[in-house]
Amino acid sequence: MIYTVTFNPSLDYIVTVNDFRLGETNRTASEQMLPGGKGINVSTVLENLGFDNTALGFVAGFTGREIVSKVQELGFQSEFIELDEGWSRINIKMKDFDGTEINGQGPAISEAAVKALLEKLDGLKEGDILVLAGSIPASIPETIYAEIMKRLDGKGVLTVVDATNDLLMEVLPYHPFLIKPNQHELGAIFGVELDTQESVVPYARKMQEQGALNVLVSMGGKGAVLLDADGEVHMLPVPEGTLVNAVGAGDSMVAGFLAGWLEKKDYEHAFRMGVSAGSASAFSERLATRAEVETLYRSIEDGRK
Repeated sequence: MIYTVTFNPSLDYIVTVNDFRLGETNRTASEQMLPGGKGINVSTVLENLGFDNTALGFVAGFTGREIVSKVQELGFQSEFIELDEGWSRINIKMKDFDGTEINGQGPAISEAAVKALLEKLDGLKEGDILVLAGSIPASIPETIYAEIMKRLDGKGVLTVVDATNDLLMEVLPYHPFLIKPNQHELGAIFGVELDTQESVVPYARKMQEQGALNVLVSMGGKGAVLLDADGEVHMLPVPEGTLVNAVGAGDSMVAGFLAGWLEKKDYEHAFRMGVSAGSASAFSERLATRAEVETLYRSIEDGRK
């Protein structure tokens, strides 16, 4: 089974406001309410690609109950821990106004709730996959990713970590199956600017030398680079398409890579699936569907011939 963890999930209220004016009453032209958070995004795309998975994390209050309901509508399972106080956050995302977002804080997460999650994760077994994605709420120790990885070490659980800076570096000794920094995050770790696919490779190797098995680096409009567990380098440009919404594209790349790996146990296929899924989400109002991913996958194949 695949499990994703979202410590601070949200209800994303996505609105279009024509001719937005500061200081005045504005009305929406369109609106959506979707469950959000990096782990939930990964779960959504995995479900769209046909892979059963379970979303874990914390929810609270009436907004938390709505997150659970929305997840059920999307078709995948959830085992969120319900907190006694507070409410899950609402994030306001304005599509047509320079990318402005207003993100809520989310509830305080108690030590007892964290312990309950850790005990749930202790039940993972060999062959399971765990995706840890996103930032850590202020009420949770910043070492939580490393603690989870340490508890799972030696159990045969494949772990995926999509995080930045110290959060990412601290898990490398536990040999994550996949890490997915973007080129800016990777560059920040080593204090360098990474502008080309070729420039990424030496620093991806440094991450691998410190323990990561597969290093997948997203580069926005410049494509992506994979340094796989066998030491092979794979590079792809972005498929042709029009950017509509980049939110969730990186999470979709993680989901696509996992789906591709589970399908064929082949890194080149997994890489192409990751790039196709990330691009399909970026080219759409919603997260990638199987049909959209397959269309872009074929375009990558055609472009390589």
